[in-house]
Amino acid sequence: MQRMGFYTIDLARVTGSGAVRCPKCGIKISPDDETEDVYTILETVMKEESLDRITLQCNRCGSQIQLTGFNLLGRIK
Repeated sequence: MQRMGFYTIDLARVTGSGAVRCPKCGIKISPDDETEDVYTILETVMKEESLDRITLQCNRCGSQIQLTGFNLLGRIK
């Protein structure tokens, strides 16, 4: 039986277009991909009317990835 991983990625530390790689299998997870072929959105958490975090599941390896750091991105705009 394959073990599922649980990871957290802080988007405030990501450079470029916001694409990240799954920490377990390395597949590219892009915010521009709306097909859900690569990942599935499991949970979206709002805090004070702004995005706080998103939990994704990698469709290749099953890892769950929590994306944080949206509060800083909102201040940059």
